[in-house]
Amino acid sequence: MSKTYKLVCPCHFGLESVLSFEAKRIGADNVKADNGRVSFEGNADIIAKANICFSTAERVLIELGSFKVLSFEDLFQGVKSLALEEFIGRKNAFPVKGHSLNSKLSSVPACQSIVKKAAVERLKEKYSLNWLEETDSTVQISFSIMKDIATIYLDTSGIALHKRGYRRQSNLAPIKETLAAGIVDLARVRRESVVVDPFCGSGTVLIEAAFKAMNYAPGLKRSFAAEKWGCLPKRIWSDEREAALSRINKDCGFKAYGSDIDPSAIEIAKENARRAGVLSAIEFSTADIRSFSQREENEIVICNPPYGERLLDIRAAEEIYGVMGQRLKADADHPCYVITSSEGFEKNFGKEAKKCRKLYNGMMKCRLYMYF
Repeated sequence: MSKTYKLVCPCHFGLESVLSFEAKRIGADNVKADNGRVSFEGNADIIAKANICFSTAERVLIELGSFKVLSFEDLFQGVKSLALEEFIGRKNAFPVKGHSLNSKLSSVPACQSIVKKAAVERLKEKYSLNWLEETDSTVQISFSIMKDIATIYLDTSGIALHKRGYRRQSNLAPIKETLAAGIVDLARVRRESVVVDPFCGSGTVLIEAAFKAMNYAPGLKRSFAAEKWGCLPKRIWSDEREAALSRINKDCGFKAYGSDIDPSAIEIAKENARRAGVLSAIEFSTADIRSFSQREENEIVICNPPYGERLLDIRAAEEIYGVMGQRLKADADHPCYVITSSEGFEKNFGKEAKKCRKLYNGMMKCRLYMYF
């Protein structure tokens, strides 16, 4: 019988329900959503599926254990009691990273040192070694200490999952791929949808929309840390990539249009779409929002306009929102989804949203204004 793992995936605050659905769709068990994370259970195949297929998760972590810590001794003994040898071989490197919040053990460097020391002692005993080489592939240990409860994880992803591999270049204020994918899901993009982004920047929203419509696994073209782990079967990665390739449907009828006032941004967007393998489905052009006109009913507008914090001042951003209100119909026949940090967006846009959802773009508190 295959081993069952407890898995945890951090995500953007506000996208927990989207990620929960993704977890259920790949066959995960006991899916539970919490603030900024989703936990579930699954075998080794689920670890590969989650890394390759999830569009809104930041990482796929194996949870090894959780325990109360009021002293460094508690932390040491708690880590030393975990079956680290099931994952970390004699020669694997095992660096430690983590964070602490609202806990007695507040020094992260000190906690890192204790976790590392406990792991070393456990592995030396299990392998009957006086010294650990750490010359082989990396098994990253992560810890979280929240309100005096320590949880220890192993990171199967390595490089964060939002780094799909297609965005070698970006404009000054790009939206994260995982956040864009979540908005695309909330906008109900489907196989034959027409999606428009009049502030397309480096093309992230449109590329993620194409991935969603074509059933294209976001992690298909990248590698993951756990592929080099001796504790997981090699076949799970090749099997899932083969299955993911078979599910792609580039002839689904999806079409997208992206425009931006900056010609250099359009060139970057085209290159990113080409790298992603979806350029044939997206038409890019240099254009100002003031000349924007909607092509047909039911096309979905999704955009991340300037907030005013980085690209423009607040007043200029508000002026753009007013122009958007004149150019975007934003009604039942012309759905529109706008993410911005502006709390006065609806006033400047001139239309009240049907629904509003709180999201975070990095550390910036934003709202997704939904017109449908």
